[in-house]
This record gives sequence, structure tokens and C-alpha cells, in this order.
Amino acid sequence: MASIFQGVGRTATSSFDTKKFHLSSRRPISERKVSFVVVRSDAAKVNPGLSKIGGRADQLVTNAVATKPDTSAASTASKSGFLGILVFERDILLLVLGILETYLKVMDLKNRVTRHELLLFEALREGLEEEMERDSSVCIMGEDVGHYGGSYKVSKGLAPKYGDLRVLDTPIAENAFTGMGIGAAMMGLRPIIEGMNMGFLLLAFNQISNNCGMLHYTSGGQFKIPVVIRGPGGVGRQLGAEHSQRLESYFQSIPGIQMVACSTPYNAKGLMKAAIRSDNPVILFEHVLLYNLKETIPDEEYVLNLEEAEMVRPGEHVTILTYSRMRYHVMQAAKTLVNKGYDPEVIDIRSLKPFDLHTIGNSVKKTHRVLIVEECMRTGGIGASLTAAINENFQDFLDAPIVCLSSQDVPTPYAGTLEEWTVVQPPQIVAAVEQLCR
Repeated sequence: MASIFQGVGRTATSSFDTKKFHLSSRRPISERKVSFVVVRSDAAKVNPGLSKIGGRADQLVTNAVATKPDTSAASTASKSGFLGILVFERDILLLVLGILETYLKVMDLKNRVTRHELLLFEALREGLEEEMERDSSVCIMGEDVGHYGGSYKVSKGLAPKYGDLRVLDTPIAENAFTGMGIGAAMMGLRPIIEGMNMGFLLLAFNQISNNCGMLHYTSGGQFKIPVVIRGPGGVGRQLGAEHSQRLESYFQSIPGIQMVACSTPYNAKGLMKAAIRSDNPVILFEHVLLYNLKETIPDEEYVLNLEEAEMVRPGEHVTILTYSRMRYHVMQAAKTLVNKGYDPEVIDIRSLKPFDLHTIGNSVKKTHRVLIVEECMRTGGIGASLTAAINENFQDFLDAPIVCLSSQDVPTPYAGTLEEWTVVQPPQIVAAVEQLCR
């Protein structure tokens, strides 16, 4: 096999007759600077010791020039060498063109997936506006949702655009406008009912329970109830016991209702759009402390699955299940745990009813340990239901009992220090994981 030598040439001073060997589209070899490969076919033995970088002799020749040997065999070798140059240059050109083409395709694709940055409450508004633009049966009703734009400005700017009939300000009567929204859904509209605070929706519990969740069944399937009930909730910043309600545990026992909780601008918009398009009644829980959370989301339309959990952080040692605001307490604790040598897997369950047991089960089968972190009350909360579901379906895969960290069963205090004391904090999560993984 021919040996290959590489040289870096300056102006070639070859005595080879270049007039006999050139391409019409190229300058003569002797008039241009080239980097070329010389192929030698004289079967000379190669000294292995010269193959290393820095080797000397004629294995690596700097400023190499092609010369015309006296023998015919050498002449043949020189011609083969120049043929090798042409093949080498052609291959390099094709490689460069291929790389350039790939780069342009990637840049074009990157430019197509444009994104924009917005806050969580703005993402909810964007989802509302897109669905109102898409479907004229979508309407909003609630206290101050119209010209004031909602208590947290989720519906700001929609009343001037779509009119007072589609963005309807209501009296302070949750039972009345919730019942009205359910009736509108029965007649083919898709209402979004906003509670100024989720705690106020307790005044409409009869309508939500006896009408919203059951009418599809009690009517023998004659009526669909495509209604979305949404609003701010959770423990805020010294809002007092009445305005710090976590109603997930209240509504989870109502048959026929789906429940989801958003935690980022991306999933807030995607879940809002999915809830509006669903033919089932959906309660969307929004945390009051997450409205100003900022994130970059895609410009193009997307809709999320109402029954799908989100894998926030893959891991191997323990599965941490959480949702809403506690997602950020968990991720804060995860940084500490990683520094201590633990590898937690974090899942935002998002769907509070029904649970995504497929995603949860796959994680349990991998880690064999489960920690649930919630802001809901411990007694009868989401964590209690989730613990029961995991024990019923995946008990054989558990190497330790499930641990659930929940808020204390007390009214939320107004004093800031006491308020924090009632809610799960990152150090508690770290300690629980260390205990689980012993």
C-alpha cells in the first residue's frame, strides 16, 4: 500500500512539466500555493519510530516540493501524487460544503422556533386570549374580570377587545355567577369562572359539587359541562387564614371534576388552553406567589395534556413528587442534596386528579423511594391520596415507607414567621431525603 506524506508548501518550484498536467479551470500548479499530499508507491519501509509527532527524515517533510525523478517509476509516482492531491481537495471541499449546509439548516430551524419572555399571569392571559380568538363560545365571568382586568390582571385588556358580553363583570355572589356559568356551559358555551380568591369559591361549593361535577351523569349524558374554574390560592405573604386556603383537598372528592395546578408560565398557558378545550369541568389552581414568575415560552401554539406529570429533574436515589409553589422549595433542596452526594428525581405531578400513575410508577420502579412535598393540609390532602395510590399500585417496588411533608393542620397565621413555620421549608426536605436514603 502506498505511504502518505503531508507537507505544507510555499510556492512550488517543481521541475515537473506542469503544462502536461493541469485543469482548464485551475491556475497551473507552479503558480499557486498549495497544501498537498504526496502518495509514494516505491514500497519503501517506514520506520515506526518516525511516526510520532516531531519525527524527522522524509516521513514528514516541511515545505515539500515535488521533483521529477530520473526513473520512470518515480515519474509514475509523481503523477499518482498529483492525482491524490485532486482527490484530497475534492473531498475537503465536499466536507466543508456539507458542514455549511448542516449549519444553515440548524440556524434556520433555530430561527423558526422563536420565543418570548413573560410572567405567569401574562401567560394565563395569553392562553385565554388565544382561545377566545379561536372559539367565539369562550367567555369569562367573575368579580372585576372586565374593565379592571381581574384581581391579578389575568384578564387585563380582554374586555375592550371582546366586549362586556364575553368578559362579564359579576356581582359579589360566587354561588350566583358560578351557577350561571354552569348553565351557560350546558347550553354550549365554554365559560371561564374566576374566583377572586379560591377561598371565596367555598360559597359556590353546592354549585360545583351537585351541578358542575354531576350533571353530565345525572342527565344521562345529555349535557356536557365544559367549564373552567380558576383563581389564586395558596399561602401568600401574610394574607391571613381566610385568604390562604388550599382547596385541592376540598374538591378532589367530587366525582366528574378534573384538577390541575400550574407552576411555570409555560405550563400555565398550556394547561389553561387544554382546560378550555376539555369537555369536562376543570379546576385550575394558581398560586398567588407565582404570578410574577418569569420564563421564556415558544411563540407558536401549544397545548399540554391535562393528565400528564412533568419530569423536572431526573435522578436515581429518591422520587420527590410535588406541585405548584412547592416545586421551587424542592428544587432549592435538590441543590443541597446534590452537593451532599444524593441524586433526587423531581416530578411536578401537575394533574391533581387524576394522577399520572404511569410517570409516577416508572419513577418509583427506578428509585424505590418516595417523598411527597405539598402545601396542602396533611389530613385528607393530595399527599394522602397520592400515598394511597402508590401503595396500592407500586408497593412491591418500595424499599422504604412513603414520606409525606405537608402543611400543618392549623389556620394559617398572619404573622410572617409563624406563617412560614406552618409550610414545608427546604431544610425539612433535605432532612427527609437523608432519612429515606439511609
